[in-house]
Amino acid sequence: QVQLVESGGGSVQAGGSLRLSCAASGRIFNDYAMGWFRQAPGKEREFAAAIRWSGSSATYADSVKGRFTISRDNAKNTVYLQMNSLKPEDTAVYYCAVGPLLSWTKSAYSYWGQGTQVTVSS
Repeated sequence: QVQLVESGGGSVQAGGSLRLSCAASGRIFNDYAMGWFRQAPGKEREFAAAIRWSGSSATYADSVKGRFTISRDNAKNTVYLQMNSLKPEDTAVYYCAVGPLLSWTKSAYSYWGQGTQVTVSS
């Protein structure tokens, strides 16, 4: 069993930055993937970024590439999402998830956190 707790959300003006954290408890294998997804009001939950727990590879959605950076600190069992140059369209609830595959697909992830709200004003 894996438990995930997100933090770091908040309100920021367009162009600003936030760093989200996802603290994991339980056993996570090195080849597992940690992902960040987001869900805006009235929209489907969509992929943002993912990284292997080993840190060997990462992938980003086109909408965040070049602005967001995913990283992990194995010693702290924590994954981060550094979000720069934020836009109003980045407003959403952000969720972290863990699963055996490095994937853009929600169904590839087995465990999910509760989510943290990010609001970007223009």
